Amino acid sequence: MKKLALLFSGQGAQSVGMGKDLAAEFPVAADLFNRADAILGYPLSQIMFEGPAEELTKTSVCQPALYVHGLACLAVLKEKFPALEFHATAGLSLGEFTAHAAAGTFDFETGLRLVDKRARAMQAACESSQGGMAAIIGGEEDRVRELAAATDVDVANINAPGQIVLSGESSKIVVAVSLAKEYSARKAVELTVAGAFHSRLMEPAYQSLSIALAETRMDSPRVPVVCNVDAVAVHDAETIRRTLADQVTGSVCWSQSVEYLIDQLHVSRFLELGPGGVLAGLVGRIRKGTPIASVSNVATLDQALSFLAEE
Repeated sequence: MKKLALLFSGQGAQSVGMGKDLAAEFPVAADLFNRADAILGYPLSQIMFEGPAEELTKTSVCQPALYVHGLACLAVLKEKFPALEFHATAGLSLGEFTAHAAAGTFDFETGLRLVDKRARAMQAACESSQGGMAAIIGGEEDRVRELAAATDVDVANINAPGQIVLSGESSKIVVAVSLAKEYSARKAVELTVAGAFHSRLMEPAYQSLSIALAETRMDSPRVPVVCNVDAVAVHDAETIRRTLADQVTGSVCWSQSVEYLIDQLHVSRFLELGPGGVLAGLVGRIRKGTPIASVSNVATLDQALSFLAEE
């Protein structure tokens, strides 16, 4: 039997209009968006469907938006393909929360409240610090880690071979970019971000989220959920709480997570749930030729259904 894993998008994948056609065509999706608006106390779905882009891009908005959108895609998929069976989940950064909700670690509302707290705390941490991030392209991981140590910044994301993101104080990120070629990189690009995600500058957000996680009931996931920071499956409540908190200041080991899904959990195909198809691109770089489909709207839903029907 071919094993399927679900992958969920992280911050940066959001786009105005996300979920609009799903809500219009599927009551099960519309219901999730309506519930989200009621739980959060502001019109999240309106910002998702209509914009403006500046509002949707805010950390405090786009994280809940991606969480709700990922689960709406899953709800529609289950309705259209009742035989859907998945054997593992993972998500990039924020997407790890969506992955846990999909696996039954907590319910939709519990996860949304956690994501809302995380998003607000991370936005506050961004606003109280001068942080930035940079993509280091084509470098060897060991050398990029040396670059991070030399410039006193943190390794935020290991997205795929030759694609590593550094995070830290803006002035130090500028130095890291200027030195990157001396540390084996082909090029380095400063990213347009609100702050230094997955770095020590997010420590206040880590503290806030840790408190919220400690107060939240966690069930054993129904399928393995691979965490970002350790790139292994997590099962018990204490480990889940720790890994969800740790990734706020720790590295997102996405490349290693996908390798673990393939090599240790024997996943042979993937389904990405969320806008943009970013994860499909990364999976293709991590393990060339791996079958993956992406669901973000009604048009891609039909393609995914064909993909699932293939045995």
